[in-house]
Amino acid sequence: MTTSATPTVFVAGPSGRLTEERTPVATRLLAADSWLVQDGAARAVEDHRRRFAAACAEAGGPPAEQVDAFWDAVLSKLPATGEWFPRAELVADGAGARLQFRLRPAPARTTSVQVWISGRSDQRTLPRRKGPDLDHLGELRAAAIVAGANEALLTTPSGLVLEGATANLLWWDGDALCAVDPTLRVLPGVTSGWVLKLAAERGIPVRLRRAVPADLAGREAWFTNALHGIRPVTSWVGSDIRPGAPRLAAAWQAEWLAAATPLAGATHPLAATTPLAGATPLAAAPPLPHTDRWST
Repeated sequence: MTTSATPTVFVAGPSGRLTEERTPVATRLLAADSWLVQDGAARAVEDHRRRFAAACAEAGGPPAEQVDAFWDAVLSKLPATGEWFPRAELVADGAGARLQFRLRPAPARTTSVQVWISGRSDQRTLPRRKGPDLDHLGELRAAAIVAGANEALLTTPSGLVLEGATANLLWWDGDALCAVDPTLRVLPGVTSGWVLKLAAERGIPVRLRRAVPADLAGREAWFTNALHGIRPVTSWVGSDIRPGAPRLAAAWQAEWLAAATPLAGATHPLAATTPLAGATPLAAAPPLPHTDRWST
């Protein structure tokens, strides 16, 4: 059940201590990272930590040890019950850059996604760093909702597919799992990385591709992020492209849900997750190694 509390902002002081900000001030977002917490448990949190630390370093943020201490403080503030979608942030205000985090109730989640192909090319300024373009992406997703979808597809000026406004794109080509060529303008996704590593460890061919929307016709395609996990595309809005049947998504989503582990300091581990209807659990796999390449 989604927690009903309102978002709270905590600011990190020089000592790393987090203080609730009673009167928010205007800031510019330099870096951000979010993840789903359910009853004190989450998935791939260390990958989110690494991606956020790298983004802070790129943006000229505080020293690495300060960012690390901030992250530990954030984890200690997360409630042990309820569903939350916290966001760690590096922001700039009149006094310079500072670390802060938002304790937010988790938004409603969906089990499938309808994707708008707008025909607009990607306008992000820093596509590989989460944070600076979030306002623009929010506007794009709002336009997708007006168009009858709940996600928007980003493409290059030449029409190559990139990712969604809030999610990475994966798709199946026969028995191979395909991802967008990471040398293109795509955000290194934590959830897509988890999927790709799991596929590789289970002997599933992984292909890095440059594709246009028409190449996805008849293919099972997924949009992945830290809030929803794995969602199959059930409609390509604004085009005559027909999606492939979502034969595999439910089983992989059940696997992702079951991958949650208790956070340090949590007093209530995540309750057993009920797989989606019709899901067939995947074979057991060894723990996934953490890498930075595939760290939404």
